[in-house]
Amino acid sequence: MSKHHTQRIRGSVVMVVALAIASVVSLGRPSSSGAAAMHSGTVEVLSAGSLSNVMILLGAAFKHDTGYTVQNMSEGSTAIASGIVAKTLQGDVFISASTTADASLEGSGASAWISGYTVFGTSPDVLAYYPQSRFATALKSRPWFDVIRAPGFELGRTDPAVDPGGVLDLDALEGIGYAYNIPSLLRIASSTGNVYSENAIPGLLQAGQLDAAFMYAVSADAAKLPYVPLAGTRNLNATYTVATLHGAPDPTAARAFVKWLLSPAALAIMKHQGLVPLSPARIVRAP
Repeated sequence: MSKHHTQRIRGSVVMVVALAIASVVSLGRPSSSGAAAMHSGTVEVLSAGSLSNVMILLGAAFKHDTGYTVQNMSEGSTAIASGIVAKTLQGDVFISASTTADASLEGSGASAWISGYTVFGTSPDVLAYYPQSRFATALKSRPWFDVIRAPGFELGRTDPAVDPGGVLDLDALEGIGYAYNIPSLLRIASSTGNVYSENAIPGLLQAGQLDAAFMYAVSADAAKLPYVPLAGTRNLNATYTVATLHGAPDPTAARAFVKWLLSPAALAIMKHQGLVPLSPARIVRAP
């Protein structure tokens, strides 16, 4: 990745941080001054990569309301779950984009990392695109699976081995490819040259290094990227969950964060960023 591109990404992050508190105020959230006891300390959150930008806003709002600081690490949900099991990652709270990742952390006795999770929202898998791409007009008027097969089209997707969204991307490519007998879509699905990390894709699109990429709508909205739905597919959605982790460094702060994340104030922020809240949230206990 070029130095110029790295500087652009860093500039975008700085801008998001600078606007975080202003965004909280613009959403019309009431001040917590005097309404609740303020705390100190840090909540270690491990979150799905598609929520990396949203977590900046949520962290600012959570600190405003409670005094706690959020230290967030975003990556593919499957990779995070694997890191927790391997003990290479440690945190207080896990926010996943797939219940499959949560299931891998359930167990019995000392082998369990979570006792269950709460489903709080969804977001569809979409095809986000670079607004100035020479294929932008075609994407708005023709089937997405026709346009991405054009010569010179630069497509991005994530690795299904580390990101649940990557599994959905393959479902879209292979589902349409087999249903309509389009071998070129199957070749795109089998290629590894179009695989990028979930955190890198928004920046690559904003810089025009990709024409389009599969993303969750919440991630595309946060990055201010236009997108088209994956016409011809069904039920390709992120399912966002939250769980406190056994052995959390600060279990009190972890519980406070989960409670706040499910509050109307937090859900309003996520809805404003394109996530579809589940109301009421659904609690799933480990078997």
